[in-house]
Amino acid sequence: MSSSHMAPPLDVELRPGRTPVLHVRLTTDAPSWVAQQRDALRAAVTQHGAVLVRGLGLRTAEEVAAVFQGLGTGLMAEREAFAPRTSYVEGVYSSTKWPANQPMCMHNELSYTLEVPSLMLFACLTPPASGGVTGVADSTVVMSRLPQELVQRFAREGWTLVRNYNDEIGASYADAFGTDDRGAVEAYCRANSIEFEWRPDGGLRTRQRRHALVGHPVTRQACWFNQIAFLNEWTMDPDVHEYLVDAYGAENLPFTTCFGGGEPVGADIVELLNEVYDANTLREPWQAGDLMLVDNVRMAHSREPYEGDREVLVGMSAPLRMPVPGVAR
Repeated sequence: MSSSHMAPPLDVELRPGRTPVLHVRLTTDAPSWVAQQRDALRAAVTQHGAVLVRGLGLRTAEEVAAVFQGLGTGLMAEREAFAPRTSYVEGVYSSTKWPANQPMCMHNELSYTLEVPSLMLFACLTPPASGGVTGVADSTVVMSRLPQELVQRFAREGWTLVRNYNDEIGASYADAFGTDDRGAVEAYCRANSIEFEWRPDGGLRTRQRRHALVGHPVTRQACWFNQIAFLNEWTMDPDVHEYLVDAYGAENLPFTTCFGGGEPVGADIVELLNEVYDANTLREPWQAGDLMLVDNVRMAHSREPYEGDREVLVGMSAPLRMPVPGVAR
């Protein structure tokens, strides 16, 4: 057994309504410290769901990449993106490009794919002038606060994501799938249980049904793991939604979600989900140099509106293969 397994637990600060914080004083460089503490940090994430590490003084994308690589089990390339990111170093991305004045609601990253990151890594190089918190919410708590008949329905049916890709709004299929080769896109869809249909205008419509609840890979506890609310049309800014429906038609919105059986998820359910997430959100404002580790199965995360420049880098690690609803395991 390595010495790192014998190390005492890290002294994580816990405060009501706040993200757990670990304050560190470095006697070495950040990548070396993180590599030495890797097992203790991962254990803290398993215990608390998310930990913000303060005091590393991260300043460059290269340093962040070294820290991410020291923490993870390989960094994943993003597939099926719903909005563009900038790639800094292989496996290290910008935050999703999303209007600064609009929130990104709670979600589990890439929970509509079949290979999901079980560990999310965030590093703040430039904190915003105000706002811009990356909030986290424990999905087991959220699930316990939701109406149980709703949870049970999603447990039975799963949820379906419907996407329309074109070159005008949202991500194009070339952005999302990393290629503009239709044959390669079709092969990816078939391999990942995604129904697809090429539109007369050259766009692409896809449907994919996924589990709304999954077992945690370590604790086996059932977790509310999805993007039912975030990728639903009713989470959009009302003016944006009205414009898109007028311009493209309700059937051609860039994304929306349904129950697994195909019935639309209404505005009332989306509002309820977002209210429960909000009531159970932990927040800690970013400071320059911060690192945050998030258990992506247990914890949803969000991004609040902000003002000023904001540079938060993102890495996805520890890939986990998800079962397909209705397919024998």
